[in-house]
Amino acid sequence: MSTSPLSHFDRHGQAQMVDVTTKAETHRHATASGAISMRPETLALVVAGSASKGDVLAVARIAAIQGAKRTSDLIPLCHPIALTRITVEFEIDCAASSIACKARVESFGRTGVEMEALSAVSIGLLTIYDMCKAADRGMRLEGVRLLEKDGGRSGHWQGD
Repeated sequence: MSTSPLSHFDRHGQAQMVDVTTKAETHRHATASGAISMRPETLALVVAGSASKGDVLAVARIAAIQGAKRTSDLIPLCHPIALTRITVEFEIDCAASSIACKARVESFGRTGVEMEALSAVSIGLLTIYDMCKAADRGMRLEGVRLLEKDGGRSGHWQGD
């Protein structure tokens, strides 16, 4: 049994995958968001669909979904989770010259999907960067964060 408030360490301070054997299977969901800011000229390429690599947001949406599905391959102590739903939305803000990404991930299982939602947003935004970097290497990923999670022993949590 761990005495650390960080559940990924055992009582000897060694890294461990959290044992979820006795946790109840419940419907779990998490929503995360973030944004990428860029030069107005770069945003115009995305909006017009004229980026040299194609439809940036369509590719970023698929990448975000794939990122959620592959989270346990990227984050060493995450459990592989059978996800039941992933939605990804992009919102263009011309005034701020940015694109916001919001991902909601759902499962029915023994552990939460916060990391999957955060991975989806991060990979979606990184894909936008990758597809547009020839036009703008100064883009910035900003504010990647968990907005809400529900399910399991800890129940509902909502950020501000």
